[in-house]
Amino acid sequence: MAIKKNDFIEIEFTGNITNTDEIFDTNIKEDVEKGGLDIKDIKPFVLSVGHKMLPSGFDKDIEGKEPGKSFTVDIKPEDAFGKRNPQMVRMIPTKLFHEQKIEPQRGMQLALDGQLVKILSSDRGRTLVDFNNPLAGKKITYKYKINKLITDEKEKIDALQEFLFRKKFDFDKTDKTVTFKIPKELEPFVKMFAPKFEEILGLKVESKIVEAKSEEKKSPKTNNL
Repeated sequence: MAIKKNDFIEIEFTGNITNTDEIFDTNIKEDVEKGGLDIKDIKPFVLSVGHKMLPSGFDKDIEGKEPGKSFTVDIKPEDAFGKRNPQMVRMIPTKLFHEQKIEPQRGMQLALDGQLVKILSSDRGRTLVDFNNPLAGKKITYKYKINKLITDEKEKIDALQEFLFRKKFDFDKTDKTVTFKIPKELEPFVKMFAPKFEEILGLKVESKIVEAKSEEKKSPKTNNL
């Protein structure tokens, strides 16, 4: 049966810069080790096809494919991580880095305002920073295998939780509603992503406030979708 938009699938993949051995992302243990990547939670990825849970060119290539088979796709920059934008290369006062106890050096990559940036040059007064995605302007290649089609409703909800919330809450489900059991301080965060649940699964999201478990006391990271 061919995969179509809105289907949930389990997938394994490795992404590299086209015509190079440089791996930038994978969920396959052997390729994590081969690429020297710092990835802790290595497991197949469960996603809903057609909802930008992968780069657009990769996402589109999955439609029409069959579970249990392996594929390769080359993706143009505009369908991957975008073209390079010269306007996103900016000069920043070096003192702003020093205030954060950072000594900027050429070639350094670091998170700035929640965004990965690259230092192009730096002196005492000014630092030239590239805010483009490190993969912007690059053609990339994904090799992937669609392990299986996911039909279980709980697996689907948990997959969206992991993608949107970066964690999983207990929940109750009826035909039209999923009610997440969450600590009070996380209610606005869950509401923020409620429209995505309704768009993908057709389920309205509600919250039931419960006492926070120790591992849930830290707010999850936001995810721009």
